Amino acid sequence: MRATPALRSLVRETTLAPGDLVLPLFLHEQDGRAPIGAMPGVDRLGVQDAVDECGEAVRLGLGGVLLFGIPDHKDPQGTQAYAPDGIVQRATRAIKAAHPDLLVITDVCLCEYTDHGHCGHVQEDGTVDNDASLELLVATAVSHAQAGADVVAPSDMMDGRVGAIRAGLDAAGHPTTPVLSYCTKYASAYYGPFREAADSTPAFGDRRSYQLDPANGDEGVREALQDVQEGADMLLVKPALPYLDLIWRVKEATRMPVAAYNVSGEYAMVKAAAAAGHIDERAVVLETLTSIRRAGADVVITYHAKDAATWLT
Repeated sequence: MRATPALRSLVRETTLAPGDLVLPLFLHEQDGRAPIGAMPGVDRLGVQDAVDECGEAVRLGLGGVLLFGIPDHKDPQGTQAYAPDGIVQRATRAIKAAHPDLLVITDVCLCEYTDHGHCGHVQEDGTVDNDASLELLVATAVSHAQAGADVVAPSDMMDGRVGAIRAGLDAAGHPTTPVLSYCTKYASAYYGPFREAADSTPAFGDRRSYQLDPANGDEGVREALQDVQEGADMLLVKPALPYLDLIWRVKEATRMPVAAYNVSGEYAMVKAAAAAGHIDERAVVLETLTSIRRAGADVVITYHAKDAATWLT
């Protein structure tokens, strides 16, 4: 193709900007920072540290932050997930007070808050009770909205939770709070470092009964379409790199805003290879994030967000 102005206007090039990136933050009850061994450069943060980190996100022009909480106390019902004074609720209020224009997304799940590490209510026989879990997830989402969250993001993968959360938010007086649904979340081996960071490894079994089979792409598209019908405002594919095809398929099937999560295992591999001198970290990170955008992601959630934003400006 000759690069004439007329032809350039027809070419759709993928761009990458700081505003396309969302930074995940792990919050703990203690003051100060605690490094996460499996994720170099990522720390658990106290509330004030999270406020400071969000100030950096604003300075860099990031699209927003995604909050995960690690409570001091865990129990079978995950009560700290929906406690009005829970770690995410307190941090959200503090962040919005200090940085009112920063987009704050909150993770809605129970795995960080339950003593068994599963994403929903567990019955005596060890199985996850989908329907009993919905009430707890709704309570969590509503408590986040009441604390000032701009977007709630259910990541639990219980059936029907998007519709239940949408109805719960509306009934609680938050009809304009958007739902970013983890619609296409696979039972992936790439989550290992995250489970250290969020202290969310299941005490028994695994999550394959409610997360998706990596070999089944059609199911991921069906889940996305179902969540659209239930009222999701934005869809998320997780992980990103091993599922670029699903990012594209979900975008094409729904024509909805789509986010992709460049997960902890993807991050850790890049950091390890860069530390060993095997790759150029900057080049690999920017190529990776561009490829996720090229596949159809409007937003990329990534632990590389601050570095990438620095390199892009």
